[in-house]
Amino acid sequence: MEPTSNPINSQHVAVIGAGAAGLITARELLREGHTVVVFEREKEVGGLWIYSPKTESDPLSLDPNRSIVHSSVYESLRTNVPRESMGVRDFPFLPRFDDISRDPRRYPRHREVLAYLQDFAREFEIEDMVRFKTEVVRVEPVDGKWSVQSKKSGDCSNDEIFDAVVVCSGHYTEPNVAHIPGINSWPGKQIHSHNYRVPGPFENEVVVVIGNFASGADISRDIAQVAKEVHIASRASESDTYKKLPVPHNNLWIHSEIDSAHEDGSIVFKNGKVVYADSIVYCTGYKYHFPFLETNGYMSIDENRIDPLYKHVFPPALAPGLSFIGLPAMGIQFVMFEIQSKWVAAVLAGRVKLPSQDKMVEDINSWYASLHALGLPKRYTHKLGKIQSEYLNWIAEECGCPLVEHWRNQQIVRGYERLVSQPETYRDEWDDNDLMEEAYEEFGRNKLISSHPSHFLEPRG
Repeated sequence: MEPTSNPINSQHVAVIGAGAAGLITARELLREGHTVVVFEREKEVGGLWIYSPKTESDPLSLDPNRSIVHSSVYESLRTNVPRESMGVRDFPFLPRFDDISRDPRRYPRHREVLAYLQDFAREFEIEDMVRFKTEVVRVEPVDGKWSVQSKKSGDCSNDEIFDAVVVCSGHYTEPNVAHIPGINSWPGKQIHSHNYRVPGPFENEVVVVIGNFASGADISRDIAQVAKEVHIASRASESDTYKKLPVPHNNLWIHSEIDSAHEDGSIVFKNGKVVYADSIVYCTGYKYHFPFLETNGYMSIDENRIDPLYKHVFPPALAPGLSFIGLPAMGIQFVMFEIQSKWVAAVLAGRVKLPSQDKMVEDINSWYASLHALGLPKRYTHKLGKIQSEYLNWIAEECGCPLVEHWRNQQIVRGYERLVSQPETYRDEWDDNDLMEEAYEEFGRNKLISSHPSHFLEPRG
């Protein structure tokens, strides 16, 4: 990407969502000289980090006419990445030892992340641009610009024209529910983790949890506090897997995938084990879902692949007027939002330019071909795994911002290794103090902290 010879242009931009992605994007657009309106359906900033005890009337969230609850946060949730690597680069996520209402732990509870995002919004005066309790119901291109139709509760819809729209609405609202042969005749309760909040409803039950990554590992252990038995079905496990896990309540087992469910209440696993269960909890992820977006058939979602998207951000024929922030799954989420939105802001300003539409399509097809060669299904399109830093550094170089720090990337790598090897304790016992020191020393050099780095590294009870 080369700098353009055109003068920098200020665009009028709609940002959909005031969660972490929307707040960070709004800031970067402002820094690049654009005017911004942020649409947020809730009454406060924070997005998925806003905890609500409310759940949907349909526990599997399959009923299209259900009243949708946008929060997926369960009461006990703690972050699965350390705060140093989680925070935005020039606004670090520092522990607050001076405020007893805050959680200073390295892997804090969800309320601490919400407080950080609220601090961010105040610091950069983002809230002044947010239209709260305003839902976007339709977005479509009109004569080279973008029509955004929105409505407040009980009000008539409002149509406005913007130069560009940035979609920051997240993808943790539309649950993905795994298919189990025979499940339609199985008599027990079923719920997706989207509607899980507390373990109480599972007291003295035999529970099957499907999925063993972050939310599955957490929720299974949360439920094990009150349940009679908890059995985890793990797609990542070998077909003969059957192991009792050494957790305090001595009532947690891990299996391979489920083979079938039956009307007598039994669940049969591919390892041959049979469990008579009261409930199934699906920790099986989410679907990308943009019901407000109308592109006249140009864009589609097929097996959770959003097509077509150049570098997971720009749809070639609609770029740069339409873009998406935060679609790839990776550990450095907030920094991804920051780097992607710097790129979007710079392209909209005319400071940098995108390749031709044909070149972008060629790049997308090359990415698809590489996944196919590895035997990876379409649902892996936006899962970057080990190449997340390579991806972010490519964008950073395009828009002239710093590359991802070594310590930040390594914290994620080592943290996930601990999550797999010690899921019970990885948040409270770690082996990367060297990376913590590197992070806080960098914060100090960049004058992002007012105390000596040792202040944040001392052990505290």
